[in-house]
Amino acid sequence: MFFVSEVVTTEPAEFHSPLQQMVYELFKEKGVAYERVDCDPAITMEDCIRIDDRLNMKTVKTLFLCNRQQTNFYLVITTAGKPFITKDFSAALGVSRVSFASVDLLQSILGTPVGAATVLGLLSDKEMKVQLVVDNDVLAEEWYGCSDGTTTSYLKLSTDWVINEFIPSTRHTPKFVQL
Repeated sequence: MFFVSEVVTTEPAEFHSPLQQMVYELFKEKGVAYERVDCDPAITMEDCIRIDDRLNMKTVKTLFLCNRQQTNFYLVITTAGKPFITKDFSAALGVSRVSFASVDLLQSILGTPVGAATVLGLLSDKEMKVQLVVDNDVLAEEWYGCSDGTTTSYLKLSTDWVINEFIPSTRHTPKFVQL
């Protein structure tokens, strides 16, 4: 059975990556309210169902994509239940074919392992390589559920804070699209 802890409002006892540490330092510095659960490694959206139930919200689907030349990178955020169709994404952005970026690129650019892609990874993108793409349907949710940069800790944040405070603080300009 997939383990999910009780809800807490404190940072982890120890950090498992530089990104995870940056996330909680930011929360402390900015006074960001959050709820958090620890869990078995969550890799798939199916793993997130119990996390969602515990935190009483819906985890977003976060994908890290690139073009064939691996020169353009996209962090795509959409709702959990929506299928991702590459052709629709390419048409919405007016870009050529994209595919999932490699594990090495995910780790080197966003500082996360497979299964832990998160908007919070923009903290690691100091070179501004990533274009953030947000599905308009995400904006309708009060709560934003995401990884803290690991596959074993998930957060419930205010969508308003993520969109209107966090993202601008990273200097990334999101593209809002209907996927």
